[in-house]
Amino acid sequence: MNVRDWRVLDTGPAAWFEAASLTAGAVLVGRIAELVDGVGVLDLDLRPGGVRVRLNRADPVLARSMSVAARDLGLAADPAVLQNVRLVIDAGDRPSVGSFWQTVLGYEPVGARVGAGDDGLGDPLRRDPMVSFRDGVRRAPRDRIHVDVVRTPDAVDAARAAIGGAPSGPYGVRLADHDGNEVDLVPGDRLTDGPETADWRVLFGAMTFYPTGSPRRAAQLASAVAGLADEAGLPLSVDLRPDGVTIDGGKDLWEDPAGGAIPGFVDLAGRIQLAARDLGLAADPTRLRFVQFGIDAVDVAAVRAFWTSALGYGHDPRPDVTDIVDPRRLNPVLFFQEMDGSDPERRRHRNRVHIELVVPHDASQAHVAAAVAAGGRVVGEDAPDRRTVADPEGNELDIVWCDN
Repeated sequence: MNVRDWRVLDTGPAAWFEAASLTAGAVLVGRIAELVDGVGVLDLDLRPGGVRVRLNRADPVLARSMSVAARDLGLAADPAVLQNVRLVIDAGDRPSVGSFWQTVLGYEPVGARVGAGDDGLGDPLRRDPMVSFRDGVRRAPRDRIHVDVVRTPDAVDAARAAIGGAPSGPYGVRLADHDGNEVDLVPGDRLTDGPETADWRVLFGAMTFYPTGSPRRAAQLASAVAGLADEAGLPLSVDLRPDGVTIDGGKDLWEDPAGGAIPGFVDLAGRIQLAARDLGLAADPTRLRFVQFGIDAVDVAAVRAFWTSALGYGHDPRPDVTDIVDPRRLNPVLFFQEMDGSDPERRRHRNRVHIELVVPHDASQAHVAAAVAAGGRVVGEDAPDRRTVADPEGNELDIVWCDN
């Protein structure tokens, strides 16, 4: 597309504009909503540090107009931060495995993407990571990479009924596909029992979704949410799509050390609910989900250090968790669990589940270098647009890039 601020990823052209606050970013969101009103193109992620814009088609004229709007507001673009993290599963029976994951995730087919084949699955709201499939071996020892999915209780019940079989594992939530790939499918809960937060659900993070019907209406809600969140001093993620707005407090950030809701967050959630209803909006929690990836490791510190560097993530500051997070909270959380080192077969086998990092072409070598410097090694024969790097225990990261 060759517009200075923009880069092409697997989901299409994207840009990131730095902003000092949610309120500052919301002003750009409003300008962009005016540009696309009636066009049907709106895929905006508002964060305390800026705004990510994604287009569903290459449109240099519209991209330049958005860049001009950002510069008029004093907001600079930083293409180097753009990336997508997604999942690839080697499947012996692709139709069966794909059907399982579509049911568990509540995803929809998305067609071809870069390196994803023709049977990828995507979040209808384009928030959670895409999953694609490629031909591979059937059952082997348990993978060291697994997935957590949190959905509303009704959605979890429906998925379990469609799949059949009883959940297993220490928490009674584990399911496995035809090839033995595992997912913990967890039912969420209400934020509180009171009507003041009736629109909110806790799916590891506290979140809500409001259908809006138009970009202008979505931008109005985003502006109201930004002002309330900045006033409360609590960071939120606000994702605007053609069919509505998701407001997300982030994994575990709604709760206190004892596991209860932070009073300040409950108050903010209630204020947001009132603001949405003042705009005539009604929540639809059935659209919500949370997805994260887990990695089992013998040396958790070494493996965690690799993935932190390779993905450009940061450590969760809490001392009792191993999570690493995208500093802009645009990509999924990874967490790490200690694995029994006395199982040599499980330690040696090549995972069927792989993580892919999609980056702009001009950032690819920096990501490969960072992964190698953090203890990784380049493995296998790769195409000109990808490199596979293994972490210190052999878990693979595919780094894929796209030309503008």
